[in-house]
Amino acid sequence: MKRAASILVCAALLGGCGVDFSDLDTWMTEVRARPKGAIEPIPVFKPYESFTYSAQSLRAPFDKPLSAKETAAIAPGSEVKPDLLRPREFLERFNFEQLSMVGTLAQKDAMWALLADGEGGVHRVRVGNYVGKDHGKIVETTETSIGVEEIVPNGVGGWIRKPRTITLTEEK
Repeated sequence: MKRAASILVCAALLGGCGVDFSDLDTWMTEVRARPKGAIEPIPVFKPYESFTYSAQSLRAPFDKPLSAKETAAIAPGSEVKPDLLRPREFLERFNFEQLSMVGTLAQKDAMWALLADGEGGVHRVRVGNYVGKDHGKIVETTETSIGVEEIVPNGVGGWIRKPRTITLTEEK
């Protein structure tokens, strides 16, 4: 009896599988009969035109402008100018404001300062190394500060030396 009931249930389920697909066949025929679309052509791009930046000698727009006294103190025909042909050092990639002094090292007769670059790196520098984007040369290192002399545009077509200091920052 159980066997006959299970055969009857299976036969009923299999009988429900005979679904009419005529509406699907009609739709597929209509879609196939539609005209084929054309693919749009690839757009034509203008060739790249290079740009030559020519404002290196001008004052950066966010730097503090020189005062009238500083501009008047500039000797006409001054020989101050950066050496644009020397190889750039790693720390010249960073703005001066990103750099911070985190310590010093004494090795034999040399005093080394440790500079953090603002991106998590700490670098060993000494007198003669260059830092910052404005041709800043380290002229003095002490246990609490680094003296840097930058060469910046004076606003009238020349260059001047601008002293800056990086002081030791203490961890909190």
